[in-house]
Amino acid sequence: MQGSSEESGKRFGVVIGGSGLVGGGIDYFFKKKMGYDILAPNSKKLSIRDPKDIESYFKSYRPDFIVNSAIASLDSDPKLSFEINYLGSINLAKVAASLKIPYIFISSAAVLPDGVNLREEEHLPLSASLGNYAKSKLMSELTLQHLKETEGLDYTIVRLGIVYGRHDHKIQGFHRMLFSVADQSMPLLFTKKGICHSYTNARKIPYFVRHIIDNRQEFGGATYHFIDPEPVALDRLILTIREILGLKRPRAIYMPLPVARFGARCIQHLLKLLVKFGIDARLPRELMFLSQFYQTQILSSQKLQNSSFVDPFPEQTVYRQLPELIEYYLTRWEQLNLISPFYNKEFFDPQHLAEEFLHNPDNLLADIHQKRIEPFCEFANDDSK
Repeated sequence: MQGSSEESGKRFGVVIGGSGLVGGGIDYFFKKKMGYDILAPNSKKLSIRDPKDIESYFKSYRPDFIVNSAIASLDSDPKLSFEINYLGSINLAKVAASLKIPYIFISSAAVLPDGVNLREEEHLPLSASLGNYAKSKLMSELTLQHLKETEGLDYTIVRLGIVYGRHDHKIQGFHRMLFSVADQSMPLLFTKKGICHSYTNARKIPYFVRHIIDNRQEFGGATYHFIDPEPVALDRLILTIREILGLKRPRAIYMPLPVARFGARCIQHLLKLLVKFGIDARLPRELMFLSQFYQTQILSSQKLQNSSFVDPFPEQTVYRQLPELIEYYLTRWEQLNLISPFYNKEFFDPQHLAEEFLHNPDNLLADIHQKRIEPFCEFANDDSK
């Protein structure tokens, strides 16, 4: 077998969904910090929708573990959601069962009802009324439990809350909210007082995945909520972002849910009209979860806290990370011309080089050539050759 750990002497794993925020962080952590041999095939190299493709791939590679964080787009049709989120996850699980290796499945709080202190044993009833995303994730969880009983699958389900972190190239979830505030497209608060949710720090996820891989006796066949211990009030978070950015909107006025739904329907009709004129525009995918903005969902972290896992960064919360996240994403979105520049924020561009590049390129070039400013990296000479 190619890439086996016996040949290289290193742990060898396959990470599915390595281009996303969660999977990309796991891939980077195992490769760069742990020195593992990791493969993170994209859909061109491995289609998890195709059993023959999976069979061919894993005949070439025999990993020590599989981590699956892949999901279809939130607004995908039923066919794609079913094939990627459910069939794909179970195809991988059956491979793991046949190879007798751990299978780590990244799931979501979308499978849980609203409420407080929600435990791992709880989940929504499986029904046709569930959204495609929640339905496919819940079906995957139920089938993994079935495969443990029937085929001896060694799995762990990791349920995440609302994930925040750097290096997310898609504007979705928490980052969609941040973008809406920065873009001034959120005039009022689309929630109500006292609504709280559980959040997950993306930076911590790889540490937990490594720990559960190394401690199968404790974590095998179990589900864990991987979240920050303290829930987050949605209105307070939005207003904190507004204050950091020095903006006036959104106003501290709460939009009632019926009014928000009516507005969303009006925009949907408008977008359908624009399509007839050849303009491709879509509502944010998160609007399918609009009702969740008005319902509290707090996951219990007691099982996690009682486990052997030790939080590597207990001081890091979404509020502690906000300045760093805002700096990172606003700089990125400015560079992509997705939002107007925040030139009044010195931490975005301390030397004001971007402003000089925009308004005085000749002066900037002269300063660089005459070494009045030195924006380049310095590379040390290698005299050993």
